[in-house]
Amino acid sequence: MPELPEVETVRRGLAPVMEGRRIERVEARRPDLRFPFPERFAERLAGRTVTSLGRRAKYLLADLDDGETLVMHLGMSGSFRVTLPEAEQAPGAFHHPRSKAAAHDHVAFALSGGATVTYNDPRRFGFMALIPRAGLEAHPLFRHVGIEPLGNELDGALLARLFHRRQTSLKAALLDQRLIAGLGNIYVCEALHRARLSPKRLAGSIASKNGGPTARSERLALAIREVLQAAIAAGGSTLRDFSHADGELGYFQHSFRVYDREDEPCPTPGCRGVVRRITQTGRSTFFCPVCQK
Repeated sequence: MPELPEVETVRRGLAPVMEGRRIERVEARRPDLRFPFPERFAERLAGRTVTSLGRRAKYLLADLDDGETLVMHLGMSGSFRVTLPEAEQAPGAFHHPRSKAAAHDHVAFALSGGATVTYNDPRRFGFMALIPRAGLEAHPLFRHVGIEPLGNELDGALLARLFHRRQTSLKAALLDQRLIAGLGNIYVCEALHRARLSPKRLAGSIASKNGGPTARSERLALAIREVLQAAIAAGGSTLRDFSHADGELGYFQHSFRVYDREDEPCPTPGCRGVVRRITQTGRSTFFCPVCQK
């Protein structure tokens, strides 16, 4: 599933095309994706102007001029393709290109100015919803979503408070979307390696006895920010099912330190360890048992 940097990359790719544009018409070419489309979906969107395109966790949020928000989730294999009047923005040859098969083009947004934004989703695990902006945070989709890891809130002190006395593993705590929103398996592995923290240590161990910050929590907060910012700058991770809004694949995977690098030498300067893979809560964890303690 695309993680926060991938979704943010898509948002940045779509924003210049969608923000300030009127939705002339919408074609919903099937009644549902993961869930049924909202009632009168195409009719409610037609004629509306997208005032801004934001992101909350792994959700894209298109604010409309009538006070509603179009919420879009990419699921496992969803992607957007932008077609401009003069040409379609399409990728060249890629090792793992995303689907462009017309059979999987499920929603098309025709925008003022001539651009068309098409949503393609072979597995149909994505979904779209219309929610009043005023009630967004109270909606079941967002009610229990944690803090944004790129927001001003995230620092060592906050991590210490969130994890204080938690007996779960540090890896599991970082993946808990109720605590921190949008962090997924890849970037948790990468952040823990940068912070030199074992994914197996207890989450509560990065806080002091009274829940205050420690050197570990400060390192981890910095590492989370750094790895997410690096991924966004690089265009997201090139996974089998991820591409930019214009179809181009990101390339952050070439900078992974430990993710999917089992049995390779640890890249930490001076470390003689080897990257290992273990399974935690059903997910693969990649880490160096020598420098991550």
